[in-house]
Amino acid sequence: MEEKRKKKGIRPKGRSVDFVALREIEALLGDEPLTRDMLIEQLHKIQDHYGYISAAHLVALADQMKLAPVELYEVASFYHHFDLVKENEVAPPPLTIRVCESLSCQLAGADELAEKLKEGVDETKTRIQKVSCVGRCAKAPVAVVGQNPIEQATTEKVIQSAERGEITSAIPNAVGFDEYKKAGGYRLLASCLAGDKNRESVLDSLSESGLRGLGGAGFPVAQKWRIVRDQPAPRLMAVNIDEGEPGTFKDRHYLEQDPHRFLEGMLIAACVVGIETIYIYLRDEYAGCRQLLERELALLKNDPPVADLPTIHLRRGAGAYICGEESAMIESIEGRRGMPRLRPPFLAQKGLFDRPTLEHNMESLYWVRELLEKGAKWFTEQGLNGRQGLRSFSVSGRVKKPGVHLAPAGITVNALIEEYCGGMLEGQTFKAYLPGGASGGILPASMGNIPLDFDTLNEHGCFIGSAAVIVLSDRDSVRDAALNLMRFFAHESCGQCTPCRVGTEKAAMLMNEASWDREKLTELSQVMMDASICGLGQAAPNPLLSVLNYFPEEVS
Repeated sequence: MEEKRKKKGIRPKGRSVDFVALREIEALLGDEPLTRDMLIEQLHKIQDHYGYISAAHLVALADQMKLAPVELYEVASFYHHFDLVKENEVAPPPLTIRVCESLSCQLAGADELAEKLKEGVDETKTRIQKVSCVGRCAKAPVAVVGQNPIEQATTEKVIQSAERGEITSAIPNAVGFDEYKKAGGYRLLASCLAGDKNRESVLDSLSESGLRGLGGAGFPVAQKWRIVRDQPAPRLMAVNIDEGEPGTFKDRHYLEQDPHRFLEGMLIAACVVGIETIYIYLRDEYAGCRQLLERELALLKNDPPVADLPTIHLRRGAGAYICGEESAMIESIEGRRGMPRLRPPFLAQKGLFDRPTLEHNMESLYWVRELLEKGAKWFTEQGLNGRQGLRSFSVSGRVKKPGVHLAPAGITVNALIEEYCGGMLEGQTFKAYLPGGASGGILPASMGNIPLDFDTLNEHGCFIGSAAVIVLSDRDSVRDAALNLMRFFAHESCGQCTPCRVGTEKAAMLMNEASWDREKLTELSQVMMDASICGLGQAAPNPLLSVLNYFPEEVS
C-alpha cells in the first residue's frame, strides 16, 4: 500500500513535520515527559519562549507526543493565553500588555486606561488586550506587562515598566521553608504520620469545627475526606488555585504570605485520606506565586520534614475561568480542554485519571493546621448573628480599604464596610453590593443587614460563594455592572452546552438595549439555570435577575 502511494505521488493527509521546527522543539523540551497530561505545560514552554505558537511548532510537538495535530490545536485554541499563529499569519508583537476589564477594574477606569495605552505604545512592538479578571481587584485598575502586574495602574506606570523591560513577576516575600519549620511548622503533619495524632480524631475535629469548602460550593470538609478515604486506592488529590471569579483574590493573598501553612494542610489531608499523588492547579495570572511554589516545593522535597512525602505536581492554568469548576480543572490537568463533566460519577469516585480524587480549594486546606492546633471550639466560638466560624472576604469597589478581611461569619455588609474597610470612599454613598463575586447576584444597600454566610442569601436570589464582595456607590449604574458581568460569562463560557454558550451571548445583547425585555430575559434565565451543565451557566443569570428584582427603575 505504501509503495502504491509513493508511485502515485500521494502524500499523507495533514501538515508534514518541519524538521527545523522539530529540532527546536526537541531542544526546548529536553528530557521532559511527553505524556498527554503534560500537553499544556509543553504549550506554555513554546508560548513563553517564542511569544506565540506557530503551526510548524504545533505539528512538531504533536509528532513528539504521538498525537494528532488536531488534538493539540483544539486544546491550545481553547485557552486564552496561547497565541496560535497559522501559516502566513503575522506573529503578535513581542510584548503583550493585558488590561483587566472586569467589574472592579472597570469601576476604577480600566476602559480609559486601555484606550490611553493604545495611543501611547508602538503597535508593532506592543499590543494592548482587554482581559478578564486577573485576581488583583483590591488594587484596581490593573494592567499586566508580560507577566508583571501593575497595580493601581496609570498610563505612565505601565509604559515605564514596559520601557524598562519589567515583564516578569516578582516572587512574593512570603514565610519560607526554614522560617516556617522554626515556628513549629510540619510538627502536626509528623504527629499525624507517626500516629500520635489519630486520623479519626482529625476528622472529628474538622467535623466539629464545621469547616466547609471555601472555593464557593461549601461542602463539609470532613465529610469530603471520609467519602474519598472510603474509595479504593490509589487515590489522588487536586488542589484548585484557579480563582478566576471577578472580585476574588483571597487564595493569592494567603499564598503570598504563608505558602507552607497551605502545604502542610494539604499534606495532612493526604495523610488522613491516604493519597500518594497531589496535583496543584495554579492560575496562570499568578506568575509570582508559581515561582514561589516552585522554590518552596523544591526545598520541601530536598529536605522533607517527614518520610515518604506524596508526589506533588504543580500545574499551570492557561487563562480559562471555567477551569475553576472542579471537573473542568481535572480535564485541564489531564491535558484537555477545560470542559465540565456530566455527573454522576462524582470526582470522589472517578476523578483525575479515572481515580477517586479529593478536590479542594486552597483556602480550605490553609485553615487545617490552625483548626487542629486551636481546636474546633476556637473556630465555632467565632461568628455573628447565629453563624459560626471565620470568613475571608475579598472586598473591592468603592471602599477606603479594599483587600482581604478576615471577619466573623454572619457579619453584615454594613458592618464589613464600616468596621473593616474604613467606610465608603469620600463623597460616595453605599448603593449596592455583590456578596459572592460575579455569579453571586447583586443586592441593594437597603438589604445591607443580611448575615453573610453560606445559605443566608439564597432566599434573596444570591449566594456568598467565595465571599468576594464588590461594593457599588451612587456613582455607579447597577445595570451597567450586570452587563459587565454577563459579558464576562459570555466570554468565559466553555461552549460545551447551548443554554450557556448561546444564552450568555443572547442575554448580553438584550441587556445592552435601552429598555430591558423583562419577559424574554426572565425566560432565558430560567432555561440557563435549568439546562446548563455546570455552575457557570446556572449562575450567570443571577446579576440580571437581581437588577430586575431590586433595581427595576434602571432598566424600564
